[in-house]
Amino acid sequence: MWEILQTYWLYYLIGQYPDGPLGGLSLTLALAALALVLALPVGIVLALCRLSPYRLLRWPVTAVVYVVRGTPLLMVVFWAYFLLPTLTGHTTDQFNTMLAALVIFDGAYLAEIIRAGIQGIPKGQMESARSLGFDYLRAMRLVILPQALRNMLPSLVNQFVSTIKETSLGYIISLGEVSFVATQINTQLLTRPAEVYLLLGLTYFVLCFSLSRFAFWLERRLAAGAAHPGTR
Repeated sequence: MWEILQTYWLYYLIGQYPDGPLGGLSLTLALAALALVLALPVGIVLALCRLSPYRLLRWPVTAVVYVVRGTPLLMVVFWAYFLLPTLTGHTTDQFNTMLAALVIFDGAYLAEIIRAGIQGIPKGQMESARSLGFDYLRAMRLVILPQALRNMLPSLVNQFVSTIKETSLGYIISLGEVSFVATQINTQLLTRPAEVYLLLGLTYFVLCFSLSRFAFWLERRLAAGAAHPGTR
């Protein structure tokens, strides 16, 4: 495995860049981070709609969230791959196809995380904001959401871990993320698949385990800060 790293480490990290498109581990991390950043506002909007007192707004959004959450990501990738060119009239490359699928999929999951975070804030916070003359949206934007998002940071880190693993499905549309690059390396070597895929598995493990431990540490720190607000 060490020999494979010595020979292919640069290809494994960045793909064909700068002579070709960015790929490998760098593309996996960039895709996961960008998908989560773009999915966050989608999740906020969906969560607010889920909490809306208006049924005409709440029911359709609830149905959309349940359908997306109940659908395998693989199907969402296929929908994006075949429907986006039809809807836009232009050919969509693999990166944008996978990005769109991840934003839709993660947006639905983040909607439930954010909804739970908002409902975890004491009702007195909203009542106090309204008594100060804030309308609903201003109170939500300036008072409720900042507190909810802070409390949800560990869950957001865990969602980032899930998104990193989800990017591996880009392999089916020939996106050059790290699992696709590993397969290309294995094709060149032919006789060492165990070592190649062990390296791939270790890469995912180190990334995901490190982020999971960071989320656990962050959760404990936030809990300690809530228990002893004077120490923050």
